[in-house]
Amino acid sequence: MKYRKLGNTDMDVSVLSYGASPLGSVFREVRIEDCIETVRTVLDGGINLLDVSPAYGETLAEKNLGISLKGIARDRYYLATKVGSYRPSADDYDYSAARTRQSVHDSLERLGTDYLDIVHCHDIEYADHNVIVEETLPALQALKEEGKLRYIGITGLPLKIFPSILDRVDKGVVSAILSFCRYELNDTALADMLPYLKEKEVGVINASPVGMGLLTERGAPDWHPASDEIKEGCRKAVEYCMERGESIAKLAVQFACAHPDIPTTLVGSANPENMRNNIAWVDEPINEELLAGVMEVLKPIHNNYFTRGRPEHCE
Repeated sequence: MKYRKLGNTDMDVSVLSYGASPLGSVFREVRIEDCIETVRTVLDGGINLLDVSPAYGETLAEKNLGISLKGIARDRYYLATKVGSYRPSADDYDYSAARTRQSVHDSLERLGTDYLDIVHCHDIEYADHNVIVEETLPALQALKEEGKLRYIGITGLPLKIFPSILDRVDKGVVSAILSFCRYELNDTALADMLPYLKEKEVGVINASPVGMGLLTERGAPDWHPASDEIKEGCRKAVEYCMERGESIAKLAVQFACAHPDIPTTLVGSANPENMRNNIAWVDEPINEELLAGVMEVLKPIHNNYFTRGRPEHCE
């Protein structure tokens, strides 16, 4: 496993990090035994950044991750969670200072720790950004001063949300962003924002290198916000790999982790074998011929993005 520095933090993070949402039974019912084995597999494989949220499984992911981490030395991993989004299926978003403070304290208890390495404002495309700047971030800064967290981040899908916040706060207030589905085989728009983020001294966490299922043999779920054109284009790339006996998921993970200015990419599974495969893929050389072929197939839809959130934040 390789490690890279996350922005201006003191964190050297594994190029592959673990997204713990599957531990909340958000994709299928999982047993606590599977959660424990998966987390042990992840840590033993060299991954050191674990990402979760109270929104995943309505706090179940945090609870199961906390149980899975019992008995493991706290200095073996970095722990990141989020505030603001609680039950996405019910549009339960609350970025107020009071809810933010309560959420962090609740997460600390569920995760069985006395501090968090990163706390992100979750899915801020659904937030009033005045509230983020005037309430959420000051509440997190106060908790940081109390030693409850070390760094503050923001997450979301539309890329325009990041400068919307970063241009309104001092450098150092926000230390990381988590962007998903914007640096993958079919959409590399995040790369264009990297110089700006570097100037703002913000570390980048990339997530969902398979596009929330677009770049998998199973395909995108029914709720996926991508257009039919994007889904069909990605399906052609999947078939291109299958015809050659290759895994597009493997190629997608390798591609995402290869960018030297993106410190880490999040992947998630509650299946230990899946995580072993992901960890192994990162250390294998990428198939350049396959990559070139897939990029050619994806060219008609390259950087055709999908979006969501409040109208003022949609791209």
